[in-house]
Amino acid sequence: MDLANREWRLITEETWRGPTNMALDEVAARTAAVDGLRTARVYRWGPSTLSLGYNQAPESVNWEFCEDDGITVTRRPTGGGGIYHDYTGDISYTVVAPADELPGDLMDAYHALCRPILDALSRMGIDADYVAESMPEIHRPACYLRELHPAHDIVADGKKISGNAQYRQRDAVIQHGSLSYSLATDRHLGAFSDPPAPETFENRVTSIRELAGITRDEAVSAVEDALADWADADPGAWTDTELVDARDLAAEKYATDAWTRGKTT
Repeated sequence: MDLANREWRLITEETWRGPTNMALDEVAARTAAVDGLRTARVYRWGPSTLSLGYNQAPESVNWEFCEDDGITVTRRPTGGGGIYHDYTGDISYTVVAPADELPGDLMDAYHALCRPILDALSRMGIDADYVAESMPEIHRPACYLRELHPAHDIVADGKKISGNAQYRQRDAVIQHGSLSYSLATDRHLGAFSDPPAPETFENRVTSIRELAGITRDEAVSAVEDALADWADADPGAWTDTELVDARDLAAEKYATDAWTRGKTT
């Protein structure tokens, strides 16, 4: 399946609040379903954000720590555990395409859309691949400490460096994921209730800076270039209508307590 023989836009790194990032993904899915325009985007979270998995219990969050440290909390429409997206330590991406253009098999769809992420890591000089076999769970509320799965967890030097999640909405497939540029261990663990010891986290998770020693800007450029080459994407931007829709959706859904605190496992 050659996704490059389609119309793609690449939206290079922008900074948005957590609820807006999730709203933009949903708006991009509407655009793909209605107009057929596919989107690849790179973004950061400002301020730093804890994104919860769709069914994650709100009791798993250390709300007082997040409030005191200025960490926004939102909830993803994808499953899995929570991810702490540090403003300087996280690089995030989303790929959105019409559902009928992707394999029906979940693992095949993941591997099709993760290809540019593996390429990006290779461009940084990092030897990364899908985890070869499942690795046991350490702390279920935290995505990077859950059981690792060969479909969507990417490891380097035996440790997780990228997590990816996927869902279908409005006849479109949305895959978003994070790459760990640097470890903010204390803040990552502090965002959760009853977290494991820091050394446990650092034995499971690695980072681009640790393995490649490059700047964050260099790492972001590698991700953007890999996405552009993979999709043969043209430089793009959000339309005014998309931005208005995303603003409204963030306010009405992703920034509300009903969405963020109202789910239970």
